[in-house]
Amino acid sequence: MSANAGAAPSNKGRERTRRRFARRQWARRWLTWRYVLAIVVLVAAVASVVWLVFFSAVLSVRSVTVTGADILSEREVKRAAAVPEGEQLAVLDISAMRARVEALVAVKSADVARHWPDGVEISIVERQVVAVVDLGGRWRGMDADGVVFRDYERPPGGVPRVQVLATADRDALREAAQVISSLPADLSDRVDHVEVETVDKIALVLRDERRVEWGSAEESDEKASVLTALLQARQAKVYDVSVPGQPVTSDIAR
Repeated sequence: MSANAGAAPSNKGRERTRRRFARRQWARRWLTWRYVLAIVVLVAAVASVVWLVFFSAVLSVRSVTVTGADILSEREVKRAAAVPEGEQLAVLDISAMRARVEALVAVKSADVARHWPDGVEISIVERQVVAVVDLGGRWRGMDADGVVFRDYERPPGGVPRVQVLATADRDALREAAQVISSLPADLSDRVDHVEVETVDKIALVLRDERRVEWGSAEESDEKASVLTALLQARQAKVYDVSVPGQPVTSDIAR
């Protein structure tokens, strides 16, 4: 009885040891397979995302919207952008589309953005007319950079007119645009038109036919202040503020 009683506990101990060993073995195997399973799931997830973004029709271009267009039509902007409908959003050449839109002369700047899941938005800032120029019998709108970018059948009210003399070139137009843009509102309202000969021979003709020799766009703020004071202090036919520190007035019209 004593020998059998001693053997039974010993057998039970070996059985528990065996079971613990089996559990540890299973735990190690499960840990290994768990990592393998996690890698498989991760690879599958990445493959699904790649397929969804780059190959499926779910995230492809279905709509194109345009904001900021006034002078231009939405159709003109879309045609310039040439957004390939049906193309995956992720592979669109946004920079190329923006460059094509900014090539439109009426566009000062543009931005093209993806709108997930299936849209493209084109935002533009158009040039603003600061003056109209008579070029070859056509009235053209000009912005503050001297860029001529739109046509008018007749000069719009409230916008200075620019008369280009024979020797004026693109640089002279740009200089005239800077002069006009620098004028304070109360002075700009008094200007009938601007005469441009060269970059440093620009003149303002006021609505009452008085003439202002302005010179170039340099020191325009100071010139405007000097001219405003002169107009209040003295009646003359010609005001020369091309050198604002030494203004000259004359009663002899040019």
